Amino acid sequence: MSMSTPNDIIKRSGSMCLTIIVPCYNEQQVIFETHRRIAGVCEGVDDFDYQIIYVNDGSYDGTKTCLHDIQKKDTDHVKVINLSRNFGHQAAVSAGIDAATGDAVVIIDADLQDPPEVILEMLEKWRKGADVVYGVRAEREGETRFKLMTAQIFYRLINRMSDTEIPLDTGDFRLLDRKVVDALCRMPEQDRFIRGMVAWLGFNQVPVYYRRDARFAGETKYPFLKMFRFALDGIFSFSTFPLKLATMFGLTISAASALGIFYFLYLRLFTSNWVPGWTFMFVAILFTSGVQLIVLGIVGEYIGRIYGEVKRRPLYLVDEDE
Repeated sequence: MSMSTPNDIIKRSGSMCLTIIVPCYNEQQVIFETHRRIAGVCEGVDDFDYQIIYVNDGSYDGTKTCLHDIQKKDTDHVKVINLSRNFGHQAAVSAGIDAATGDAVVIIDADLQDPPEVILEMLEKWRKGADVVYGVRAEREGETRFKLMTAQIFYRLINRMSDTEIPLDTGDFRLLDRKVVDALCRMPEQDRFIRGMVAWLGFNQVPVYYRRDARFAGETKYPFLKMFRFALDGIFSFSTFPLKLATMFGLTISAASALGIFYFLYLRLFTSNWVPGWTFMFVAILFTSGVQLIVLGIVGEYIGRIYGEVKRRPLYLVDEDE
């Protein structure tokens, strides 16, 4: 869903354009500093015009007012998209991608943990032929050992289960070439895991290593439960292993049922240690349970692929843009 218009940006004659997408959710304490640093980086790139798209993802603090003030001061370069409610970080990023018009598009969060100055290094690699330049967190400040450990486990787990290899220790901080953005816009899935989707696209992808800072201000927008749900989105979007696990579990139970059948028949035929009807009941329960799990696993293989898509709801709704 693109809400862009021909007047979104003003390009210098013969110049290329860099678009910076900044999803925002309750970032009142940091957003002015974020804009100062991002604009400073953009203004230092002589051969590029630039466009900064702030996507307000249903913030309930003063973020919307702050973004309005920023846009009024720089109408040539700043675009603000206000979503009708909080749709989530991945939907907000998608809204920015749909509206982006640049030759190169950068996704960066508003909390300044990912330094905007790294964009200059990303641009250099893009000029040398890279289609995707993704940031790799070589060091991470201000994060607990628990979060660091769970992040490492998640990326290694999804790479083991998925056919698509997702670079380790990365987030959504990355630069995308125009052709990658266009390809990403053609991917309509609802449960979005953008770093995985970009990895799936292929093209020439190269890393940039950087030191991730602590938050400039405010609190994390990804507490444990939200991170857990996000991890599940990544696993279920790029792996059918959980469904296959149900099938394998069903086969295991069926095998155990077969052994149980022989055991109960032995008791019935060769010993006097049995109760009338007991053998048949347990054989029936074990066998049917195994068959049911196998069938559920097979049906799940199909349902898991179509459930999220058949509803065809819009990924996000725009309240207004400036």
